[in-house]
Amino acid sequence: MLVYKIFRAAEWAQLARDGSTAGAPVDLADGFIHLSIADQLPATAAKHFHAEDDLTLAAVGADALGDALKWEPSRGGALFPHLYRALRIDDIAWSAPLPWRDGAHHFPAGLT
Repeated sequence: MLVYKIFRAAEWAQLARDGSTAGAPVDLADGFIHLSIADQLPATAAKHFHAEDDLTLAAVGADALGDALKWEPSRGGALFPHLYRALRIDDIAWSAPLPWRDGAHHFPAGLT
């Protein structure tokens, strides 16, 4: 199973430069890295990244995260994946641009 993280350009550049990240400011404040499953991505993007462009979507294999990945209730009581350790560049299975066009984010084909 894949879980996903949306990165702003500076966050993605920091991960590429340093090889790991403790996350975005909201992640640092909450004490874990917020991730989503595919079905949760459109709402996550709309709520936290509305009208933002120059984003990167990163896919991560959930099994490789081991016990550091916890499934916890969040928006509407749905279980969301939360990572309780740094996310490493070698955790990333693949990444793709997440453009904003015509009033919406456009996810890679076959994802949602």
